[in-house]
Amino acid sequence: MELISTFFICFFLVFLSELGDKTQLLVLSFSTKDRARNILLGVALGSFFSHGIAILFGSKLGSLDNEIFKLYLELFTYISFIIFGIIGFIPEKETNSNDIKKFSFLKKINNIKINYIFIIALSIIIGELGDKTFLASLGLGIQYPNCKFSLVLGSIAGMVFSNSFALFFGRFLENKFNPKFVKILSNILFLLFGSIGLITLSF
Repeated sequence: MELISTFFICFFLVFLSELGDKTQLLVLSFSTKDRARNILLGVALGSFFSHGIAILFGSKLGSLDNEIFKLYLELFTYISFIIFGIIGFIPEKETNSNDIKKFSFLKKINNIKINYIFIIALSIIIGELGDKTFLASLGLGIQYPNCKFSLVLGSIAGMVFSNSFALFFGRFLENKFNPKFVKILSNILFLLFGSIGLITLSF
């Protein structure tokens, strides 16, 4: 049962966080250059490496025998989720210069004339490093060290599903869903997950 629940927790966190993200916008720019299945295969491959590394590293930390260290790790994980949620509600006045540099670098990779599956995978790996969804995967790995497989599957499914929505239903979704609503929903999910975690630790 825990394997199924961790899959869906990871899936929804990654899915909602990825909607409207810079890496998703980059993936959309590939839509005219290659077939959708190749683009999504690149997304899956990149997600496997980026989120997989985060989950494996987090689960390694979470499986350590020191109970006090594990408690502090879990506290850090839950508090970071709450911080992600709070920061998400703060209006962005100007784009972070690091984000601009990273995004411009990814756009340069976009122009390289080799197999687009690997280009997209590389873009996802670089674009997700240090991102909110990457850190969320790290935190989930710490919290559920024995559910690595379901977490990796959940993160890949969340990334692929989110980007497939953008590829196939982008215009439809743009008319039906307000991006602010999706962002608010994502922030609430982070706040809820972090708060529930802190409550369970206190009992």
